[in-house]
Amino acid sequence: MNNRKFGNTGWQVSEIGFGAWAIGGDMWGPQDDNNSLEALHKAIDFGVNFIDTAQGYGQGHSEEIIGNFIKERKEKIYVATKVPPKPGHPWPLPDNADIRNLFPYSYIIDQCEVSLKRMRTDCIDVLQFHTWVSGFNVQDEWFEAVTRLKEQGKIKAFGASVPDRTPDNIIGSIVQGRIDSVQVIYNIFEQYPSFNLFPVCEKFNTAVIIRVPFDEGALTGKYNLNTKFAKGDVRNHYFRNNNLKSVVERVKRIDDSRSEEYKNLSMAEYALRFCLSHPAVSTVIPGIRSVLQAEANVRAGDGIGLSGKELQKLSQHFWRKDFWSEEVNSETIE
Repeated sequence: MNNRKFGNTGWQVSEIGFGAWAIGGDMWGPQDDNNSLEALHKAIDFGVNFIDTAQGYGQGHSEEIIGNFIKERKEKIYVATKVPPKPGHPWPLPDNADIRNLFPYSYIIDQCEVSLKRMRTDCIDVLQFHTWVSGFNVQDEWFEAVTRLKEQGKIKAFGASVPDRTPDNIIGSIVQGRIDSVQVIYNIFEQYPSFNLFPVCEKFNTAVIIRVPFDEGALTGKYNLNTKFAKGDVRNHYFRNNNLKSVVERVKRIDDSRSEEYKNLSMAEYALRFCLSHPAVSTVIPGIRSVLQAEANVRAGDGIGLSGKELQKLSQHFWRKDFWSEEVNSETIE
C-alpha cells in the first residue's frame, strides 16, 4: 500500500482508506457486524491505515464498531468522524446559514465527547462537520470551539465534508488556514473539484479525502437495468426512475473507451486509479463492507495512476448531476 501526506499534519495515510457508512447497517441494506469486522481486519492487513466514519452512520453504530476494532490492532490507524448539524433546519442549507444555529460552540464540544465515548478513545484524529456553507467562512464561533478541542488534545485535525454541488464553498476557510482537510465527491463523472478546489488545497497544503469514487457503486460496472436494491437502501432513491438507465449507459461508454493497457483492470480499480491520479488527493475512501471488497479496492493503492493520455480521454465523461434531488432523462445523453 502506497502512502501519501495528509496535508500539513505530518501524517502518511494509505492511498485507499476505509469508507464506513455501509457498516453502520441502516442505509445500504442489511449488514452483519461480523462481516464488517472481517472487512476492517482484512483492509488493515493490506496496509489501509485511514478510516472515515460519522455519527450519522447507523446512528453511531459505525463509530462503535470502529472503536472496538481499533482496540484489537497494534498499528497506528487514523480515524476521521463527522458531526451533523443540529436537527430541524431546511436541507440543503442556504449559503448564509448562521453557524451559531447549526454548529453552536457548546454543541461542537458536546458532540466531540459523544464520538470520543463511542469510539472509546481520548483523541479523534480528524473531526469534521458533515456539511458546509459559504457563510461559515466569515463566522468565528466554530473555529473557537475547534481550537479549544485541539488545545485540549481531544482532536488533532479539523475538516469538513463539503456538499455535493457546492464543493468550492469552503475555500474561504482554507485560505484563512482554518481547515486541515476537505472531504469531497470526486469521480470520473464528478470532476468539478479539480477545477477550483484542488488547486487551492495544493497551494495551502490542505488534505483531500475523496468520497463516492464509484458514484454510489455505478462506476464499479456491476449495475444493469435489472439491478434491485434492498428495502431501505439509499440507492433506491438515487437510482430511481430513469437515473439507473442513464448511469448504466454512460458507464458502458467509459468501459468501452478504455485504452488497451487498462482493459485488464476491473472498472472499480480503474475508477479508483482515476481518483488517485490527481496530486491533490490524500486518500480515497470507497465504501467497504466485505472481505472481497477490501481485497478488490486495495489493488489500486500501489502508487500507480492513469496516464495523462487516459485522463484526457476521461475528461470527456465529465457529468455534473444531482441524483438526490432530480431525475435524469436518459434520452438527453449525447
